[in-house]
Amino acid sequence: MVGIDDVARQAGVSTATVSRALSGNGHVSPATRLRVEAVAGELGYVVSSNASSLASGRMKNIGVVVPFLDRWFFSNVVEGAQKALLRGGFDLTLYSLAGDDDERRSVFEHFLLRQRVDAVIAVSLELNPDEVARLHALKKPLVGIGGPIAGVRTLTIDDVAVARLATEHLLALGHTRIAHIGGNLELDLDFHLPTNRRLGYELALSAAGIAPSPALFQAADFTVRGGYQAAKQLLGNPHERPSAIFAASDEMAIGSILAARDLGLVVPRDVSVVGTDDHDLADFFGLTTIAQFPQWQGEKAVEILLDELQPGKHDPVGLDTAIPFDLIVRSSTARPPQG
Repeated sequence: MVGIDDVARQAGVSTATVSRALSGNGHVSPATRLRVEAVAGELGYVVSSNASSLASGRMKNIGVVVPFLDRWFFSNVVEGAQKALLRGGFDLTLYSLAGDDDERRSVFEHFLLRQRVDAVIAVSLELNPDEVARLHALKKPLVGIGGPIAGVRTLTIDDVAVARLATEHLLALGHTRIAHIGGNLELDLDFHLPTNRRLGYELALSAAGIAPSPALFQAADFTVRGGYQAAKQLLGNPHERPSAIFAASDEMAIGSILAARDLGLVVPRDVSVVGTDDHDLADFFGLTTIAQFPQWQGEKAVEILLDELQPGKHDPVGLDTAIPFDLIVRSSTARPPQG
């Protein structure tokens, strides 16, 4: 069985240099790294994860905690994180908290606290002080995605500003009867995303001198089906029908487009629709949306973590990093019908 000594002997370097070259920890010249990797590949040498963890005190494994696995946004954040971790030589262990509070408590009190992950990325989870303290006590770096967490390096998106931008786009086109499909109370938990997006929508209307109307709001569950059902209620009312809809997610916006078509309405001639996320299907549906680059979020979170685990590999960042967002205009929005 080929060992590290065999690789070192054939490459003409020390075993310590082989370890640094193959683990990515410590300085090795590019030429030496390539030579060691070539010899290791030729001999069929594979680094033992157990030996590597004993030597470095790390498992080369990052825990990623998400509230859902079946939502496009979260799967894209995870995909971005996984790509970045693979490049850095790390594995990923995924924890979904789609269950109840007992499941969440089990993850933070048992699974993440065992010596099986080197660091944690929490996606759209507003960690409480006890959860943060437990991880910090074990010196496990922690990065949050979605909103500010006291004492934690985070990637934070301004959901109020996101919603204002979407609504202002519709206002600039001349719409005044703008409906909003947001989240229900069950979803208004971590970082209060539904509340903040509704607030941004209402602030934009108020700034334009338009009083927000409760009749132009429908709650849904951030799915295509939920958006379809909510839009049917909004667009099926002949007296209060809006000329535009801002949906708090692209899935709900796509559901709105389908509902409009089933009601015999033409998008955007009869009703404009704007969403949030820039879902993979947004371009197919011609959906105007606010892109928030979920894969970039996952990659950036990993970059921040690796900066703590491997100091000097990346430029240091502040405690809070703003998540960029951008208006992507497609064919689902236009000026309102005249008359």
